[in-house]
Amino acid sequence: MDRPIVACVLAGGIGTRLYPASRRDRPKQLLALGGERSLLARTVERARFADETYVLTRERFAEQVREHAPDAAMLVEPEPKDTGPALIYATARIREQVGECVVLALPSDHHIAGAFEETATRAAEAAAETSGLVTVGVAPTRPATGYGYLELGAERGIVDGPGNGAEADREGGTEDGGGSYYEIARFHEKPDRETAARYVREGHRWNAGIFAWTPAALLDAARKSPLAALVAALDGGNPDDVGDAFAAVEPVSVDRAVLERTGAVFCVPADFEWDDLGTWDALARVGEADEDDNVVLGDALTLDATDNVVASGDTHVSLAGVEGLAVAAYDDRVLVVPRGEAQRVREVAAELRKEGRF
Repeated sequence: MDRPIVACVLAGGIGTRLYPASRRDRPKQLLALGGERSLLARTVERARFADETYVLTRERFAEQVREHAPDAAMLVEPEPKDTGPALIYATARIREQVGECVVLALPSDHHIAGAFEETATRAAEAAAETSGLVTVGVAPTRPATGYGYLELGAERGIVDGPGNGAEADREGGTEDGGGSYYEIARFHEKPDRETAARYVREGHRWNAGIFAWTPAALLDAARKSPLAALVAALDGGNPDDVGDAFAAVEPVSVDRAVLERTGAVFCVPADFEWDDLGTWDALARVGEADEDDNVVLGDALTLDATDNVVASGDTHVSLAGVEGLAVAAYDDRVLVVPRGEAQRVREVAAELRKEGRF
């Protein structure tokens, strides 16, 4: 491929479903969550094969991001408006600074192990080859209701990326995708459990939120989307116009705003172990469990307790005679929720925001 690969790491969110570890001024991507380094630092390291790496964040987190990713360039979005406006803005700025390239968009809060470089390189090759928009699809291992699904269409050939054929075998989504990429027949939004089970049986893939495109491909597609005014403002180059366009646009994901509206969209199957570290329950899938299936991060004691997730900062936590809970204690806050309802932490964060206590 004759274009450089530019990794764009998304690090502007907060991660409300991991409250109370993640708070207004302590976003999820700056937490270690079982590792020695933060999720952001691990993501930047994972992208070391790219020719250049940028981190996209918001002004409030800029100083902390520099500490966690000192070797990456930084972009600061005008305001947080979800991945649609964020990636339009970042892609336009990267094109100004780097020129013709392939942008590889990477969330900063994923658990990934295995042949990530090989899959990401194939996605970049497919983006250059097709002049389309490419997403990475993960083979599901359970009927998850928290992810979008990709219904694949026709196979489009073999991408000559390195390492075709690596496999991993832990839960979280792995499969040998070979060198093929596929048309996407349809995007499916987050389903209920019965529908998710049907999607798994039918061979649909999880949409991992990892994308590749040339700047021309994304921006041209976005000119026929709800983000058209933002693209026009970026084309014009007036900072005030860009700020006004950001203020006017509704928050929207890049999937819904752009990818789902274009026919030139493709999927590269993932060849790595993957999980979205979006909820406390996710830690049970990637963490090391004890003999009672408890996963503990921090200082905790469990007595006759099974199948729990326990996380703490400087606070000791003791559990006795309970099962199937997620318990998190950070600073002066404690959260207790059934593991099966871990998505509801978002509701807790929303209520605390209303009270000015998040």
